Amino acid sequence: MCDLCDFEQINISRHSLSHALAAAVKRVCPDVKLGIGPSIDNGFYYDFSLPAGFTFSPEVIDQITTKMKEFLKEDHNYEKSYISFAEAKKMFANEPFKLELINDLEAAGKENVSIYASGEFTDLCAGPHVGSTKEIRSMAWQVDRVSGAYWKGSEKNPMLQRIYVLAFKTKDELKDYIKRREDAMQRDHRKLGAELDLFTFSDLIGKGLPLFTAKGATIRRVLERFIVDEELKRGYQHVCTPPLARRELYEVSGHWQHYKDGMYPPMDLGDGNEMVLRPMTCPHHFQIFNARPRSYREMPMRIAEIASQFRRELSGELTGLARVMMFTLADAHIVCRKDQLDEEFKGAVELIRYAMSKLGLSEAISFRASLRDKASDKYVDNDEMWEKGESVLTGILDEMGIEYTKSPGDAAFYGPKLDVQMKNVLGKEETVFTVQIDFCLPERFDMNYIDENGEKARAVVIHRSSIGCLERTIAFLLEFYGGSLPLWLSPVQVKTLTITDNQDSYGQKVHQALFDAGIRAELDVRNEKIGKKLREARLQRIPYLLILGEKEASEGTVTVRNRDTGEQQAMPLADFIKAVSEEDKTKALKLGL
Repeated sequence: MCDLCDFEQINISRHSLSHALAAAVKRVCPDVKLGIGPSIDNGFYYDFSLPAGFTFSPEVIDQITTKMKEFLKEDHNYEKSYISFAEAKKMFANEPFKLELINDLEAAGKENVSIYASGEFTDLCAGPHVGSTKEIRSMAWQVDRVSGAYWKGSEKNPMLQRIYVLAFKTKDELKDYIKRREDAMQRDHRKLGAELDLFTFSDLIGKGLPLFTAKGATIRRVLERFIVDEELKRGYQHVCTPPLARRELYEVSGHWQHYKDGMYPPMDLGDGNEMVLRPMTCPHHFQIFNARPRSYREMPMRIAEIASQFRRELSGELTGLARVMMFTLADAHIVCRKDQLDEEFKGAVELIRYAMSKLGLSEAISFRASLRDKASDKYVDNDEMWEKGESVLTGILDEMGIEYTKSPGDAAFYGPKLDVQMKNVLGKEETVFTVQIDFCLPERFDMNYIDENGEKARAVVIHRSSIGCLERTIAFLLEFYGGSLPLWLSPVQVKTLTITDNQDSYGQKVHQALFDAGIRAELDVRNEKIGKKLREARLQRIPYLLILGEKEASEGTVTVRNRDTGEQQAMPLADFIKAVSEEDKTKALKLGL
């Protein structure tokens, strides 16, 4: 069987198991109200509204597990049928969430409702399902966890209780997944961030607002300097714009109409003046372009900024550095002529590829063309603009030979985009960078230039990020490298350890020489055994440790311990500084000594 067929079949089996779970929950507590129960990458979940006084305690979960096993042994068929909306409303009269879904289907113009019956349990469902519980009885599954989840993902709706279940074809696959997940948890950036003293959170400050320590801020600073220097080389103009603006700015851009739920409420300053924390920088950069008349000779105008932006995330969606309430984006907007569009888009993609090669992430990323869903009303209504934008986007990707998937419905409200995707340590895919083609906002902001004939011409905009959100990029780097970052990204590159107090003076001299050479270094002259110093330093994943004893002090040498290999070698201090400085300058991904 092909991989795609296997993928489809396992999802059908998992979804069928979700009905068995719901049936078991109903047997344990008939008064629970049903939400939805889709399959997911590692199994499935089902949402429930619980009656007062009832909880999914460990004892209740054990009861549900027993009832689910019983249900699967009873050889129930999954029988599909279609009923009218009137019949459906009568059948699910005591299920408020199912009734809401039925009303949604009716409002969408569907002809009828499909249901699946298995034993005494009937669910509103489009399917497909397996033929009977016999086909999934041998699957390996176990309840994973229980968590809260807002109905339909909106904090305006009731909070339901979600049971997650892991489900695989065999016991070996289930055991392998659990083992891989346990290993992955050791690489979770939240765990590493605490262990390596990179960032922290404070309840007094608020969820989703990380506080970077000196070491974490060093990684941010290194990334920022790297990308700013590279963008300046490539003809970008780095600017600085305010992190808030009048509400009217976002009404012109359309963010207020299309993205309001993701923005923070306006701040009323009186006299009808409302200010909004920016969710995007594009309207700000457009004001710089429109500040004076532009000639075709000035095009393209590449406006870049390391910019703080603000998104109103649900508290349940906040995840360490990967999803935060305020983030810092390596953002840019290329304002160009239509005849420059292809070349500028290619240049933006090549910059991303270059940055990924320097970060060592080239093999970890994939590409997705995010297009409009024509059935949705969340997009700017301009068919001609969309068809042109999507044609240009996919045409450029094909010409560049980039492998990509198409994802209808994931476009920005104003245009199609290329999303650069990456999976985190737990296998969840996230968008890390984007390149977007925009014919819409230049119209809204009347962005023109004077062409070679002295006539006004409409500009085109490319929205792009080079290394993405600094917070999220740091999270991916920590997980990808397991905290053992390449030397050029490490907050502390070298740590000097003295064996006895007799080497303290030489240790200070070595440390000063490293500092003078621009190497990020620490010195440990504590009155502790060298074994303890080494153990503690290794836990900090510092690339190079310098061990100084009597011999090193007398000869002016250092004994270098390589973090990744554990090997040690003695060399003159000057040679070490030269080698490490070169490794840092070239942004080497592997330790060379």
